[in-house]
Amino acid sequence: MIIVPPPLAVTGATGKLGGRVASLLSAAGLKQRLLVRTPRMAPVLEGTTVLQAAYENTTATRMALAGAGTVFMVPGTEGMERLERHCDFVDAAKASGVRHLVYVSFVGAAQDAVFALARDQYATEEYIRASGIHFTFLRNNLYADYIPEMVGQDGTIRGPAGASKVALVARADVARTAALILQEPTRHEGSTYELTGPEALSMARIAEELSSAGPRMVSYVPQTMEQAYASREAFGASKWQVEAWVSTYTSMASGAMANVSGDIEKITGVPPMSFAKLLRS
Repeated sequence: MIIVPPPLAVTGATGKLGGRVASLLSAAGLKQRLLVRTPRMAPVLEGTTVLQAAYENTTATRMALAGAGTVFMVPGTEGMERLERHCDFVDAAKASGVRHLVYVSFVGAAQDAVFALARDQYATEEYIRASGIHFTFLRNNLYADYIPEMVGQDGTIRGPAGASKVALVARADVARTAALILQEPTRHEGSTYELTGPEALSMARIAEELSSAGPRMVSYVPQTMEQAYASREAFGASKWQVEAWVSTYTSMASGAMANVSGDIEKITGVPPMSFAKLLRS
């Protein structure tokens, strides 16, 4: 007997965002196929079919996509070749007859975006548009969940963010929004949503919230561009990676991450959680 996989597909199910989305869809009773590079790493969820696929335009990926009407596409692993891999996957999706891609992008995505990764996100968006596949773009802000990892061993966050603000968004809020969209994808075709938290915070305020939540005091120390590059080059990272790290802060300084959108509440009916609430959850 031939088993036909469900028409809804989720990529990145072994990761934090894709895994959350897959879990929410399963809990809602939706059948889905999980496209993963390593099947044994896929979560065990009711109503799921696990298929091996990578962000490549290969026979294996096209077979995994065959018959999929809607695909949730999370960004690939950061790296210089990420855009090329995204384009290969879009080509495979088009060749396989995929009708709709729900793609996770980034706020301020533009050809001339200050944030290096937002340029790749924009190029991916444009490639999807040109492919003729229906699309929904979820431009999320910087993950609030990531902020504690920015604190150094000395209890400081250092970067050239100035006094500008960022509307941090909890990964859980992005996941539940994506899961609802995937339950009725046709309602959201052609839409671009900006997924942010409920308020924009300066880095100084973010440090205060981290201190309040514990277990240690955190402070924000502004850096010059020279200091920012020198401190990160000391890790021996590639020039591309250093640029990505530094431009996270310069993008904040430019104001590109400061807008507070109501899209999450508009789609889900529930407002996104604050940074303070996330830290205490």
